[in-house]
Amino acid sequence: MAFALLDEQITQLVALRRALHQKPEVSGEEEQTAARIVQELERAGADHIWTGLGGHGVAAALIGAQGGPTVMIRCELDGLPIQEVSDVLYQSKVEGKGHLCGHDGHMAMVLGVALALAKRPKRGRVILLFQPAEETGAGAAAVLADPRWPEIKPDYAFAYHNVPGRPLGQIGLCRGTSNCASRGLKIAFTGRTSHAAAPEDGVSPASAMAELMQTLPEIGTGGEMHADFALATLTHASLGEPSFGISPGSGELRVTLRSQTDRRMERMVSDVETRVAAALDRLSVLSADTSCHEVFLATVNTDEAVEIAAQSATELGLEQCEMITPMRWSEDFGRFGLDGAKSAMLFIGSGEDQPQLHNPDFDFADALIPIGVSLFVEIVDQILSDPSQANISPNG
Repeated sequence: MAFALLDEQITQLVALRRALHQKPEVSGEEEQTAARIVQELERAGADHIWTGLGGHGVAAALIGAQGGPTVMIRCELDGLPIQEVSDVLYQSKVEGKGHLCGHDGHMAMVLGVALALAKRPKRGRVILLFQPAEETGAGAAAVLADPRWPEIKPDYAFAYHNVPGRPLGQIGLCRGTSNCASRGLKIAFTGRTSHAAAPEDGVSPASAMAELMQTLPEIGTGGEMHADFALATLTHASLGEPSFGISPGSGELRVTLRSQTDRRMERMVSDVETRVAAALDRLSVLSADTSCHEVFLATVNTDEAVEIAAQSATELGLEQCEMITPMRWSEDFGRFGLDGAKSAMLFIGSGEDQPQLHNPDFDFADALIPIGVSLFVEIVDQILSDPSQANISPNG
């Protein structure tokens, strides 16, 4: 069935999106955003609400009259530690923080699903998940580790991300891997300072760092996307104190690794460790500690879930794009698929002339809200109106 929001509902959701845009909270700090989401879910008449999931996460259940599968629609709560540069009247009021990835719009869209499902499905249930800490890759894992997760655990899971540079409302569908794996590696060097007049009396990490700054990018040079795709990007380097009188005794390198598969990522991490060890062998009194940060596994779509999304987009007459390569940027949504859900990360074009994600002047396209709501409602209907699913009992 095709569903359309009422004009007043669209106006309400746009106003909410812009209110959220003004008060962004970064990963792990989404307390006030979560509180506002709970208010809206209560107003929409959700049957059950979980709060504090994996931090500040919120989930709501909309329960049908009969047993059936659980379908989860997931969005993100967090903004970014980037100063917004914008002329819009609703620009961020928080210094140094902005909703510059569109998570404010994603939240409004999922709340729109709650409004649309005021008349409950005949069977099964719908879970609306507002996930914390997506930008750091920590949020999905924390939600899955929450002891209440078994009450929520879905049979199907869907999410979407807006994509600047693509036609407004175009639905991008990717079979297999939809988002690359990535992680940050921090290499902290410890030596010994000395007077700059006698550097031989200390242990400087400078030569080891210089070597690694040349060789670490060789681990993955990017290029065309394929199963062995690998990209290593040096993102930060620091050496000692800003002084002319001290030979440095410490330093730090940061490198981001990116691959299409988790197996290729394991090889990249091993390669970094091997190269660091080789650099240290040439300076036996220098030590280094390597640690992983912002770990994102590859997001791999399930064919059945992609097909359901494709059928739904067709039913609504939406333009579709069959993607032959995944996005280079990462998403922690893939962890829900690894947990057993038939899942799909979808992409919705947000305009060919729109600033890119994480740009200081990015702003979510409000015109996407009714499109996304209709697509998600159609996906829910495709699954929960299927008689063959009637013997599947809801989780929890």
